[in-house]
Amino acid sequence: MKLFTLVLALLPLAVVMAGAGQDGAATYLVYVDPAPPGIACQAHQLGILAAALGGEEKAKAAMVYNYKNVMSGFSARLTPSELEAVKKQPQVNRVMPSATLQLMSSNFEGVS
Repeated sequence: MKLFTLVLALLPLAVVMAGAGQDGAATYLVYVDPAPPGIACQAHQLGILAAALGGEEKAKAAMVYNYKNVMSGFSARLTPSELEAVKKQPQVNRVMPSATLQLMSSNFEGVS
């Protein structure tokens, strides 16, 4: 049981380290407040990232994808210092490491 608990405790760190590049950058999902009426979602999100990174060009280079249908947010490739700057933005609600998960089994007895 202790080993299982240790594995669960270290899993988030492993996910972050697995996605980190040579410059320490990793991909994160950033959940933000919805865009105000009349402002395009992508422009709103790019503005939040540009404010954190110090410019629109840096923000465009860091942004991987933007989300607008189910949630308001974006994924971005960030260094540790950039990550801290993004977290300080008032419109940012939550930041999580991006992870690709694989289904361990496709055998779901009783589920159709």
